[in-house]
Amino acid sequence: MTPEAFDALFDTFHHTVRCLETLPAYAVGGAEEERLTAFHEGRPRPLRTVLTDPWLARIARTSVAGKEWVRVRVVDEPLTPYQRYEMAGYRESQAVGEQVSVVRRSAAGVTGRDFWLFDADTPDGFAVLMHYDHEGHWEGAEGVAEPAVIAGLVAELDGAARAAMPLNAFLAAIGA
Repeated sequence: MTPEAFDALFDTFHHTVRCLETLPAYAVGGAEEERLTAFHEGRPRPLRTVLTDPWLARIARTSVAGKEWVRVRVVDEPLTPYQRYEMAGYRESQAVGEQVSVVRRSAAGVTGRDFWLFDADTPDGFAVLMHYDHEGHWEGAEGVAEPAVIAGLVAELDGAARAAMPLNAFLAAIGA
């Protein structure tokens, strides 16, 4: 699946987009690299709002239209430096409509793969399996429309979600 085809799914889903993220860290580039460096150096991160960030604008636009965004993030104990960095970004995403929950790896019961589900509860459901190398560099995505595979992914994500807590509760629990 091309990056453009994957990106287009976020504009064409009808009801829900759900994601499971499991890696300890992701190799980032571009504007996110600048934000990550600032975070690690203790400097203010560059401003990220619906006016400055197309991803946040997309979440806001589709959420206002009644579409649902759900993310379940598997984290380590203690959080990796990258996972600590992500928490600030999740606050931003949550503020524009994404539902973010966090589950500790020891309670997650997942395979360790990342994926996105688009309208998985409909006959047109679609999944995208994410592929990363051992350092967290994105290597591509694989689209899957087979109902049995999608059902298995839904069950995996639902299991992790049951063990997860909402982002704000997690942040309060860790004192962040």
